[in-house]
Amino acid sequence: MEQTNLLIIHGGAPTAVINASLFGAIMQAKRQPEIRHIYGALGGSLAAARGEFIDLGAVEEEKLRLLPSSPSSAIGTSRDHLEPQDYEAIAKTVAERGVGIVCFNGGNGSMDACGKVYAACQKLGVQVRVVGIPKTMDNDIAVTDHAPGYGSAARYMAASVAEVCCDVRGLPIHIAVVEAMGRSAGWVAAASALAEESGAGGPDLIYLPERPFEEERFLSDVQGLIARKGCGVVVASEGLHYQDGTPIVEPIMTVGRATYFGDVGAHLANLIIRRLGYKARSEKPGILGRASIAWQSAADREEAVLAGQEAVRAAAAGQTGVMVGFERISDEPYAVKTVLIPIEQVMLTEKTLPDAFINAEGNGVTEAFKRWCRPLVGPLPPFVSFRKD
Repeated sequence: MEQTNLLIIHGGAPTAVINASLFGAIMQAKRQPEIRHIYGALGGSLAAARGEFIDLGAVEEEKLRLLPSSPSSAIGTSRDHLEPQDYEAIAKTVAERGVGIVCFNGGNGSMDACGKVYAACQKLGVQVRVVGIPKTMDNDIAVTDHAPGYGSAARYMAASVAEVCCDVRGLPIHIAVVEAMGRSAGWVAAASALAEESGAGGPDLIYLPERPFEEERFLSDVQGLIARKGCGVVVASEGLHYQDGTPIVEPIMTVGRATYFGDVGAHLANLIIRRLGYKARSEKPGILGRASIAWQSAADREEAVLAGQEAVRAAAAGQTGVMVGFERISDEPYAVKTVLIPIEQVMLTEKTLPDAFINAEGNGVTEAFKRWCRPLVGPLPPFVSFRKD
């Protein structure tokens, strides 16, 4: 059996479980007799083009075992903007280094790069199998039921909002606005609805980028909340926009696909203060929500490991130009199976919340979403409150 080398590349924003996928890929590669060396690109795609590799097979197993519980990317990731010549450079470099398998671990942009490296290898006649490992806290990769990284971000959001809800319930004097990450899709913001699983209440209003933001309707919703309870918790996605697509807060900067959003939570809290004359404050977890190991989802971690394993197994079996995905078999009991998705179906194709997951008022989610999301988040710790709603 002719041996070859494996290269793993991380791309885009890290998550709480990207290292778990790295661990799964490494350990599976160690079980494949046809794989000689296991390399990692030290810093993303352009590092791969430059041949800046680490020999992961030489790392002590004691350190490798720490990967699933380590945040961010152990080998480093990037948001490198790649030109056509960069994809060809990667193809040439892997050929020179005897790499016969390349695994891209990332989100929409990385799956696009994965497909373009696959195409570059075909164009240059380089015999390399290219397989994608999905990763995104935003959960916006197409076709797959969900992506590793989302479950942990969703758990962090649900647990953190549960804590905020308890605080507001204990001192019911203001409206708290919590801003959730999510460029064009509201999956993370929607997960805050599961805060109610703690037993001490959940968010009162949730605003998602799948619905155009209407300022007057928002203020009416909040005014009703104030009249009804005198306090409340509002969750808003950073990607909120008006009917014409204009963000409700001007982005600080936009570079390619990367948008540095303005402070949406603070803007909404200020609207409440100025227009309604009521106390309000904003909270913005930001990257805490994608880095947290303390709130890492067990299901997310296990599936991330599985995705890494399946990618290497598929490539070793001859598969190429595909991404590992998950197909849901049932919600209760929760069951999924891995599938291989043609890479061209997921390249820069964003998946947003379906209508069935958003309530009729556009300010919350449905029970169908909660059933879908619950197994990815896992059980939250129970809280107690003796106050009446």
